[in-house]
Amino acid sequence: MPTAHPRHTITETPLVRQALDTLRARLAGERIDFAELVVLGAGVKVRQLPDHAAAAHEAARRLAVLVKDRSIPVDVEAAAEVKHRGLIAD
Repeated sequence: MPTAHPRHTITETPLVRQALDTLRARLAGERIDFAELVVLGAGVKVRQLPDHAAAAHEAARRLAVLVKDRSIPVDVEAAAEVKHRGLIAD
């Protein structure tokens, strides 16, 4: 049947077959809804992966607090030296 959506194919390797046979036994003859399995499995996998976005958001929040409080740890003398040497090099 034609579709505008991507199609996927799986092979029942021994490990996949074992998982599906266990499911088939519990379904007692009902058809396996592979789309549902993919949605459920993707949700489980997402929860297992580290959430780098949350860590980045928290780092940005901490930086914003430092900027707002004007408490960024800066070595002013070192910054002035880098600025001065950079201007000399130009």
